[in-house]
Amino acid sequence: MISRRDFFKNAGIAGAAVAASSVSRVAMAALPEPVIQTKADTMPPLVPANGRHYNAVVTLNGWTLPWRMNNGVKEFHLVAEPVVRDMCEGFKAHLWGYNGQSPGPTIEVVEGDRVRIFVTNKLPEHTSVHWHGQRLPNGMDGVTGLNQPAIQPGKTFVYEFVARRPGTFMYHPHADEMTQMAMGMMGFWVTHPKTRHPLIEEVDRDFVFLLNAYDVDPGSYTPKIMTMLDFNLWSWNSRVFPGIDPLVVRQNDKVRIRIGNLTMTNHPIHLHGHEFTVTGTDGGATPKAGRWPEVTTDVAVGQMRQIEFVANEEGDWAFHCHKAHHTMNAMGHEVPTMIGVDHRAVVKQITSLVPEYMVMGERGMSDMTEMEMPLPDNTAPMMTGEGPYESVAMGGMFSMLKVRRDQKAGDYKDPGWYKQPPGTQAYEWTGSLAEPARFKAEGRASMPRTDKGNEVEVQIRKPMGNMGHMGH
Repeated sequence: MISRRDFFKNAGIAGAAVAASSVSRVAMAALPEPVIQTKADTMPPLVPANGRHYNAVVTLNGWTLPWRMNNGVKEFHLVAEPVVRDMCEGFKAHLWGYNGQSPGPTIEVVEGDRVRIFVTNKLPEHTSVHWHGQRLPNGMDGVTGLNQPAIQPGKTFVYEFVARRPGTFMYHPHADEMTQMAMGMMGFWVTHPKTRHPLIEEVDRDFVFLLNAYDVDPGSYTPKIMTMLDFNLWSWNSRVFPGIDPLVVRQNDKVRIRIGNLTMTNHPIHLHGHEFTVTGTDGGATPKAGRWPEVTTDVAVGQMRQIEFVANEEGDWAFHCHKAHHTMNAMGHEVPTMIGVDHRAVVKQITSLVPEYMVMGERGMSDMTEMEMPLPDNTAPMMTGEGPYESVAMGGMFSMLKVRRDQKAGDYKDPGWYKQPPGTQAYEWTGSLAEPARFKAEGRASMPRTDKGNEVEVQIRKPMGNMGHMGH
């Protein structure tokens, strides 16, 4: 059995996968050692060292699971287990996931690959894994009780199938889903085309992430699994802004972003500064005749969306869910609207009894970004994240597409804040206002007559009739 150190050396998160020749015959016949990742950093793409070549994806605040080759089969090992996820600085959540993280590691294969996935259950209850969107034998579909017996705690099951079609997929349990997915059990799966595909273009950068949501009371660690809609943490790959890394690209790169939704509601995902097309779903590549330019695409529950564009506009561009409440953290849903209410008289009375009382919301909720209000330990502020000028006043499902002219190919490091060229930034006006320009046609009809014709005199006679007998 190869050691974990040797496995990372040969198949490191940012390096090559273990080649069959580097594994002993004993190890090849045994269960592959699981690879564990506990950091919430965005790891570099895992470039394949064997098998068919492909342009590896980058998982936002995540990583790709290494594999080993065993007699022509790609072998992976997933471990379902309790994990601790850093959702942002100063806030951790006790979740369930795979291989030390929630979501679990991305699995990347190539169309036609023979795949074997060992799944070990270290949860306190049974589980299974459903390979969402895959074409496979019925007995490998992962629905507990229907297709297979449950994977009991401490047991390991094996899933084997051929990756039959290229596309964007995910994996998640089909056992006590309400609990296990509410606790963060999910992961991404990408099947790359084996040859040039008429509907799948080659791109320079390929990002993936899952949409997920949690209800974690301020000061606590564990999600409330019975929540149906009133979540207070809307996240990408179990991270909330400012904990979500930016998507860093080089100007004029062809960019693909793959998004999967395992929350309880839809999410209109919006990109600033660029137009994109939806080029694929979990059902496959979108026919070119069915594509159109968009700046927002709705990702419904259980769906995948694959968008593509050329990043030709330099800058730091917002990228977020367009549901306003989904770009905030740790929200209270029972807070009354106090906009326009004058608290001054009552505040004096309240502070005499409660010296630390604070007025909130009388001018809108942006005040929350200015207050240094003490929060319970292990709580994400509602709106946070500092930009180059002031607070961004965002949380939740928010990040940035950072486009740079001088970013090197394959370099995903954050380049820092964009410096706008002179004359290209909004500014405060402090001078006098010029007189507004007047239209030459002001005061006239919008479509004046061009031929007046003969003047006609019209006489109007008021009919008196019975009007003269009416009282005033």
